[in-house]
Amino acid sequence: MSQGKKIKPREDVNPQEGIHKYGDVEFADPVNHKYPLDTPQHVQAAHRYINQQDNAAKYSASEVKLIKERIAQAASKHGIQIHED
Repeated sequence: MSQGKKIKPREDVNPQEGIHKYGDVEFADPVNHKYPLDTPQHVQAAHRYINQQDNAAKYSASEVKLIKERIAQAASKHGIQIHED
């Protein structure tokens, strides 16, 4: 993980659901298997969702920052542009 930062397990999530739904792909939140980053469409969706207040509120500020960093890296990898809201 980036610079030793971590994301905590969420009690409201079953991590297996993310793997079941998306397969063994890279996730912006790899602990809870949220926000898949395997396609440009998933990267754009991840960006939209983490920027919604109700979704971001489920994480600490440092966790949101880490998730956004991972989404930005995946966007660059996929050759797409995202803009912070």
